[in-house]
Amino acid sequence: MYNRIILVGRLTADPELRYTPNGVPVANFRLAVDRPRPRDGGEKQTDFITIIAWRQQGEFAANYLNKGRLVLVEGRLQIRQWTTPEGMKRSVAEVVCFQVRALERRREEAAPAQEGEAPGPASEDTGPDEVGDTPGPWDDQ
Repeated sequence: MYNRIILVGRLTADPELRYTPNGVPVANFRLAVDRPRPRDGGEKQTDFITIIAWRQQGEFAANYLNKGRLVLVEGRLQIRQWTTPEGMKRSVAEVVCFQVRALERRREEAAPAQEGEAPGPASEDTGPDEVGDTPGPWDDQ
């Protein structure tokens, strides 16, 4: 079986970082992903997809990504199902990410200096654009 998804889109809000009772970081965010336009030139359609990022990926998302940032997410599709206290069956589709990569610099870094401001150094480190290869839940350990 093969379950892998690659998405490119923009964050709809800043990632929310939480910790499990065991101290494992997990971030949640939503990604707005445009669908290809139909051949007849119809309206643009966008899907809003929930992303779950664990451990270093979650910390990276919370520390370096913000609303509107263009990112690439690679992960697997997960369908969760539950029953509400009222007896209604619910389900949600979400992507558990293996890797998240920023595809552009932060907007305030990319903006030109305002009149009267000195431009920042060109070689200034603005943080990583991605997290290094780390073992994930799919790797044999």
